[in-house]
Amino acid sequence: MSEVLSGKIREKTGKVATKEVRRNGEIPAVLYGLKDHFSLSICPDNLNSILKIKGRNALIDLDLEGDKQRKVILKDYQSHPLKERWVHVDLLEVDVTKVVKVNVNVNLIGKSAGEKMGGLLNQVLKFIHVECLPNDIPQFIDLDITSMELGQVLHVSDLNVLDKIKILHRPNEAVVSVYLEKIKEEEPAEEELI
Repeated sequence: MSEVLSGKIREKTGKVATKEVRRNGEIPAVLYGLKDHFSLSICPDNLNSILKIKGRNALIDLDLEGDKQRKVILKDYQSHPLKERWVHVDLLEVDVTKVVKVNVNVNLIGKSAGEKMGGLLNQVLKFIHVECLPNDIPQFIDLDITSMELGQVLHVSDLNVLDKIKILHRPNEAVVSVYLEKIKEEEPAEEELI
């Protein structure tokens, strides 16, 4: 199921034009279409509500004034370094009958047995690069770590995804590990000469 995002095509581009878009409470954006690309502005609240419900990889219906509705995904974005707001967004138009490559967050479930024994958790891969049809993009990939012991590593091959989703990492690539931090032995202080 896709959500509707409203956008307006921008005729003016450049720094001055994008600053004006932000002053008007909108986000400057670029749409990379299947046959064309152009600048537009979108409402941040509209985009936030869609992503809150459907996740970062949501398939979105983009409704542009005077243009056909397009199926898009959020390809890239820039956010303000200090304030919680969007600075710029790149949208990618997709053909729902052709596969796309996207990054999907890994969602760790539970607390590992190794952590309960004083171990430290190291999440090597925070997201997984996958290939699938736009309608099959998962919001995230769950990985249950509750049974992980000290010294254990879970690999890409341990991830459970639907058959229609192809993971683009090597199967032996580490996703998460639990290890015991080594404590450095203090070197004996040299005796002072008198």
